[in-house]
Amino acid sequence: MAHRSASTPVLDKTMFYLLQCLLIVQNARLLSHSILLKNFHKCLTIRHSQTFYKFVKMIISKCSKEEKKKDFFPPPGGVYPQGCTQVKCCPHSLYSPLDCPMFPPQPSAGPAQLSPSLAGLSLQSQTPESLRVVNLLQERNLLPPGPVTPPTPCLPQDLQKINCHPEVFRSTLTSIPQTQSLLNKAKLPLGLLLHPFKDLSQLPVVTSSTIVRCRSCRTYINPFVSFLDQRRWKCNLCYRVNDVPEEFMYNPVSRSYGEPHKRPEVQNATIEFIAPSEYMLRPPQPAVYLFVLDVSHNAVETGYLDVVCQSLLENINALPGDSRTKIGFITFDSTIHFYNLQEGLSQPQMLIVSDIDDIFLPTPDSLLVNLNECKELVQDLLKSLPQMFGKTMETQCALGPALQAAFKLLSATGGRVSIFQTQLPSLGVGALKSREDPNQRASAKDIQHLSPATDFYKKLALDCSGQQVAVDLFLLSSQYCDLASLGCISRYSAGSVYYYPSYHQQHNPAGVECFQKDLKRYLTRKIGFEAVMRIRCSKGLSIHTFHGNFFVRSTDLLSLPNVNPDAGFAVQMSIEENLVDMQSVSFQAALLYTSSKGERRIRVHTMCLPVVNSLSDIFAGADVQAITGLLASMAVDRSVTASLSDARDAMTNASIDSLTSFRTSVLTIQQPGLLAPACLRLFPLYILALLKQKAFRTGTSTRLDDRVFAMCQLKYQPLAYVMLMIHPALYRVDDLTDEGSLNVSERIVPQPRVQQLSVEKLSRDGAFLMDAGSVIYLWIGRNCNPNFLTQVLGVPDYAAVPPNMNMLPELDTAESQRTRAFVGWLREQRPFFPILHVIRDESPLKASFLQNMVEDRTESALSYYEFLLHVQQQVSK
Repeated sequence: MAHRSASTPVLDKTMFYLLQCLLIVQNARLLSHSILLKNFHKCLTIRHSQTFYKFVKMIISKCSKEEKKKDFFPPPGGVYPQGCTQVKCCPHSLYSPLDCPMFPPQPSAGPAQLSPSLAGLSLQSQTPESLRVVNLLQERNLLPPGPVTPPTPCLPQDLQKINCHPEVFRSTLTSIPQTQSLLNKAKLPLGLLLHPFKDLSQLPVVTSSTIVRCRSCRTYINPFVSFLDQRRWKCNLCYRVNDVPEEFMYNPVSRSYGEPHKRPEVQNATIEFIAPSEYMLRPPQPAVYLFVLDVSHNAVETGYLDVVCQSLLENINALPGDSRTKIGFITFDSTIHFYNLQEGLSQPQMLIVSDIDDIFLPTPDSLLVNLNECKELVQDLLKSLPQMFGKTMETQCALGPALQAAFKLLSATGGRVSIFQTQLPSLGVGALKSREDPNQRASAKDIQHLSPATDFYKKLALDCSGQQVAVDLFLLSSQYCDLASLGCISRYSAGSVYYYPSYHQQHNPAGVECFQKDLKRYLTRKIGFEAVMRIRCSKGLSIHTFHGNFFVRSTDLLSLPNVNPDAGFAVQMSIEENLVDMQSVSFQAALLYTSSKGERRIRVHTMCLPVVNSLSDIFAGADVQAITGLLASMAVDRSVTASLSDARDAMTNASIDSLTSFRTSVLTIQQPGLLAPACLRLFPLYILALLKQKAFRTGTSTRLDDRVFAMCQLKYQPLAYVMLMIHPALYRVDDLTDEGSLNVSERIVPQPRVQQLSVEKLSRDGAFLMDAGSVIYLWIGRNCNPNFLTQVLGVPDYAAVPPNMNMLPELDTAESQRTRAFVGWLREQRPFFPILHVIRDESPLKASFLQNMVEDRTESALSYYEFLLHVQQQVSK
């Protein structure tokens, strides 16, 4: 490339604008490419913009009259792309005239090099921040001071205001490519992440005998349909014109007639309908809860039974339901124990079935009872259960037969089964043998036994799903339990998995507190029964893979016997037909469920996104966290169906391929370094964090059940919680102030800056809090500020910090109030209870804390800088 001579001027803003006009002329085939290059190169040596302007004017004067009528010269606000009529609709451009990396910082190029650069110039006046070019090898402080915010789709302001909230519904790309080939070129995954039953502070609920839907594709009317007039509306997914029903002409909110476009359904992207009778295949089922409890010697030894029974006693009146709510109990060891709780009995009656090879229900009509009518008997049972098995020496565990019994008991009504299990099933169907080799936990090779050892649990789960029964699994164990096999019972029945390793009432009080808090949330949270969810999308788009806990009943219908507010889902998408004539596309998720009060309801979420035809616009709308979350789910599947090494390679290649595409197809001038658009600046960091995450790491001792549970969480949890697992948040907390704090429920919550996950950011004279999602670490430096030790921890010096401290004392000091307010605020943002570990340099948990320092090098993994060099080497090939 030729270097800039002393006589060559810098291209100023006016000349850049005139060059844009010249390009339009050339693009309209009014000027040959060779003449354009020849004259443009000559113009670069002209010092005066006015001379350059005269040159352009001369070119235009040679146009025919018809060609002159074309709008070659845009208005001052910017250039309209083809087919766009509003400036605010325009997709993001690549570079502004003053920020363009082609010019002042770099040497000038000769005519041969200018051609591709000119073709890449954007026709808009400003570069979006998301496309600011970042050299990852030079800019080290890439983390924002607070949470990473999702990108805002480039839509007209009125549509953007009512678009679905990204915490509920978001896409990996907020600008959808026109064609599959364009998507393939971008090397970015296209998918949706959904949190459909999320607890919402505001949810419009509509009661109507007529739910307005498209007659063709059955899309629910939503804010992104268009009204041709008061009597007709056009579907935003299939474009069919539908009639507006007479009832829809009346607006119940304003109590006015003749304004259908102001109805709540057309003003809210998230809305809930109370469904009429045609949405019911049968009368809505009651809330039914069955608790299945391991009472073997190992289970009783952990002390979990006391916690479960006490929690149920405390929350029995808060179980979601109505006057029809039913409840039942099964316990098991080497035999199955049922409990007759029929009204009129003076005390619960235990019925034992010892033939586990042929399970039957001894008294089918009295094992599931109405909670309101039999509450005293239920309470008596809960008070007596822990003592009933206190001295048992039975070590065997017949989980499979207990599950078969639960299925028989609930198959007539549907409902929820809550399994509490403490060891590897050893008797009857579904019995398992240990597959873990402790010597292979730190293996750098492929990890074995990530797939189930038997299909019994999957088959039973599918039977459960068919009868509207979901199974939730609580695994409380210090030994290997083969979660890869047991987890199938929850995965395919739309249940949840809870895992408490090394659980023991005396030896692990922090684990007990976590279990207690999780159990209270589990028992009292909202629940939906006999649910189905369908995701629809605009014509031309298709869904091909789902992630989460469910059974796919048909191509786009998910069977969810239970749905809970803590469950997330993801889907992968492809572009089957070109979207050339579309300005935008829409996605709609509809969740039909029965509430605990027996109402049939439909919750509908609709999202609208623009369609673009350039790679720069695709990259500008990339949502780095959504991309990372979807890739994590895809990598879990790859680990099970292929191998862990395949999954690791695929994640690394995802970052390499996307940055290669950006470098070769979007950047107009090649520069040294590893270049990324600002919106993807954290992508390599997140990929490295995934490679070091418990689910995918190698060369570090990881128990097989721990690894499998981490994979379950990545597939099942909503994105906000998944990201904390992947890339924890680190804060310095020994110097908290009220500056920039939040006011939450009359509490002042400090907002310290997020730190890089590197040991070099730690300071021996400080205290650092790490939020890793399910656990929070508070690391105390050896020379920590004495004021923090006394005012927050309540100890005189560093040596006095207790070795197993899991709670911050409530001290009447400003420092204590700030720290506790911050920790409490972090905990409130998730449905599960993260344990707090206060750790010193000598603490055994320090290793776990340091393993989350993803930017540092370990014996088996690269540092962040080394990983960047590896990616750069591959991108530059």
